[in-house]
Amino acid sequence: MPPVSVAAAAETGAVEARERHRKLARRQEQLRTTLWRLGVLVAFAGAWEGATRGGLINPFWVSGPSLIVADLWKAFTSGSVFLHIGVTLYEAFLGFVTGAVAGILSGFALARWDRLSRVLDPYVTALNSLPRVALAPLFILWFGIGVTSKVILAFSLVVFILLVNTYAGAKNVDQDLIIISRLLGANRRQLTVKVILPSSIPWIFAGLRLGLAYALIGAVVGEVIVAQAGLGFLISHSAGVFNTTGVFSALIILMVIAMLLNELMKATERKLLRWRPQIPGI
Repeated sequence: MPPVSVAAAAETGAVEARERHRKLARRQEQLRTTLWRLGVLVAFAGAWEGATRGGLINPFWVSGPSLIVADLWKAFTSGSVFLHIGVTLYEAFLGFVTGAVAGILSGFALARWDRLSRVLDPYVTALNSLPRVALAPLFILWFGIGVTSKVILAFSLVVFILLVNTYAGAKNVDQDLIIISRLLGANRRQLTVKVILPSSIPWIFAGLRLGLAYALIGAVVGEVIVAQAGLGFLISHSAGVFNTTGVFSALIILMVIAMLLNELMKATERKLLRWRPQIPGI
């Protein structure tokens, strides 16, 4: 018995050591990736600043990093930008949530009822091919210049992304799992909840991450056309008075928001998909 216990303890210690080594290697790789990202950003900003200060590029047309930083500092210290950020996030959030819910439910419905899918497939394809951004003036004409038209535009961009991804995820479930579940006596509801939905979650999250970006695009495009507040309004107003610094400041705020929301969605996905084996590099 003692030799077996010693061997088991040694094996446990070796497994723990390998796990610590993997975690350390993962943290080191993350640190290297972060440093490379910062290096690329610093090099790009430095080249941009050098080109404007050296007279190679006219800052009137492309501004410069130092001018943008000063403009952002002024906007955030005065608090004038927070209203515009809040308006854009509110419009994008409403459009994203309603579009995601409608797209996921519609995708599951089409995946579960083949006849419905065959009947509606050409209509879904036709509607999805429409350039919704180009339809923004119509949405504004129908729903007014307020928040509603921007929410509808964001909704129209998100709903088809989630519909297609959910449908593809539900249709690409491992058929062996479905057959085994049916042999074990699973009914239609249990099959959907226990097998199809968990298998579709990676597809759904891929659509959610893409939908977040498109919801922001929809809200901003609507604001650029006509609005009284929002980041799109700042872009349109700054461009109207030839303030390229203001345009780039609003664009940078928009990019940072999109990056933060994407990281939040990735963290949520990792938490919900802890059961799935992790693929290195993803």
